Amino acid sequence: MSYQVIARKYRPQRFADVVGQEHVTRTLANAIRQSRIAHAYLFVGPRGTGKTTLARIFAKCLNCTDGPNVDFADDDPRCREITEGRSLDVMEIDGASNRGIEEIRELRETARYAPAASRFKIYIIDEVHMLTKEAFNALLKTLEEPPAHVKFMFATTEPEKVLPTILSRCQRFDLRRIPSTLIVKHLAHIAGLEKVRIDETALQAIARGADGGMRDAESTLDQLISFCGENIVEADVLSMFGLTAQGQILDLARHLIAGDTDATLRSLNDLSRGGKDLARLLSDLLGHFRNVLIFHVSGGDASLLEVSESELASLKEDASRLDADALTRIMEVLTEGESRLRDAASRRIWVEVTLLKAIQARNTVSIDTVLQRLQQLRSDSEDTSPSIHTPAIRPSTASAHRQTSQSEIPATPRAHSAGTPAPPPEVTPIREESTPAHTPGGSLESLWSGILEAIGRVSAFTRSYLIEAHPVSFEKKTLTIGFDPEFADHLGLVDNPKTRTLVQTKLHELGHDGVTVRFIEAEAPIGRPRPVAPEPVAPEHSPASFNRAESASAAPAPARRETPAPVKFSKEDFKNDALIQKALEIFKGQIVDVRA
Repeated sequence: MSYQVIARKYRPQRFADVVGQEHVTRTLANAIRQSRIAHAYLFVGPRGTGKTTLARIFAKCLNCTDGPNVDFADDDPRCREITEGRSLDVMEIDGASNRGIEEIRELRETARYAPAASRFKIYIIDEVHMLTKEAFNALLKTLEEPPAHVKFMFATTEPEKVLPTILSRCQRFDLRRIPSTLIVKHLAHIAGLEKVRIDETALQAIARGADGGMRDAESTLDQLISFCGENIVEADVLSMFGLTAQGQILDLARHLIAGDTDATLRSLNDLSRGGKDLARLLSDLLGHFRNVLIFHVSGGDASLLEVSESELASLKEDASRLDADALTRIMEVLTEGESRLRDAASRRIWVEVTLLKAIQARNTVSIDTVLQRLQQLRSDSEDTSPSIHTPAIRPSTASAHRQTSQSEIPATPRAHSAGTPAPPPEVTPIREESTPAHTPGGSLESLWSGILEAIGRVSAFTRSYLIEAHPVSFEKKTLTIGFDPEFADHLGLVDNPKTRTLVQTKLHELGHDGVTVRFIEAEAPIGRPRPVAPEPVAPEHSPASFNRAESASAAPAPARRETPAPVKFSKEDFKNDALIQKALEIFKGQIVDVRA
């Protein structure tokens, strides 16, 4: 007898032999026992997972001598005919080479005749998605109302290409990728039958390369037996298929997590010189970090992972060194690197750049975290002094992965003299006493002051930019806000949906509904006062409150307070301020400009 490859020699012959598809085999077996056999079935799944095999076994169950029966005899002549492809009543059709309307018309003609010797005439169409639209339409009527003796079984790897009208007339079964642990167990069983010694690590390498396909794994084992003989080790698998050892993947991931650039590049250099497939290397590295993330967020639930005991120990160690955000950022970098590797001029250089980006990504901070830290710093500074100046701090190149080219940190200068901080000058807001800021009939300036005050209670960070703006016009439900050319760079920071929505919300609270907000560059009116932060309110029983009460009883309050004299300001003192230095240290930035 001629030699048969392992994939054909050990092909499952009954439902109990199928590996990893219990949800399908159980359903089909129950349907046979309960006599609930449909007229059309569709098997969907990746290559090598058992679609055609299941169709053949189902056909044997239906057409066996005492069938339909799940437990048919091994020597049943009708089952043997189906196994050997000799049955006149079970026809296997390749959808790729018989995809036209003429072939389907011929199928419709033959389907009308009774089976030659079996109970059912069964049509198995492999790669059914290859049929043309016209062929599908020609099959519709027969598929919907076939003769009682006809059963259809379709197999496809691309169900999205099958017409919905065909899908709706079939019972669909989705086959899963076979877990690596089951592939390893099945290959070890075959190796025992073939009297071949193979290491556990070699079996794991084969399963990893098969990517859930049993046929691919069996073909690889067949090739290794021809190459190595009766003794197979992991190095043989790795050298033949350009795979990377699991231990090398774990070492590379450990260097990356530690931020050891030198060790990471040296490991990559060794793997590249050894002829490893760099695309497969990135895929395996990404898979490891995915396992680390799952282990981290699940609290160490190993049932969610398909890993060995040695790999599980490494996952536990790596998960304790990084949080979920850092793992997610690393995976994003590796995913981008894998997707763009195909178009890279130099694959090795691209992988090196990708690994360096991943090292940087593990310590980067998201823009939301940056804004929260900035807001906290500003809140801390407002407890001791009013906000008057806004420096622009540009992050260094090491912070490039924060998805922002420039972080602006509002801070507050402090006046110093001879080592002793001077008390902050009293700053009082300019406010119309006669007309509240929220009154619709008030002036445009009073409305703008009310908007700034309302926004400041929600986001002092946004107010720090809008305080440099001025109202231009309020006509036809449109509020136009202008920035003087000196502050034109603020336009890019506030002209966004978030800020516009915030201003519209505060306008609604002040009695103006359905207002559109737009920002423009426009010179401020000459002599226009600049709004300042409101004076902090003293506690009810503090000495300041009693002093204000005495002043109120002694003399009537003026209708309008005068603008305080400008505060003397030194750029050098401001740059050396402790709060500013702390911000620079935290965000690794530098002051590029200071405006009074």
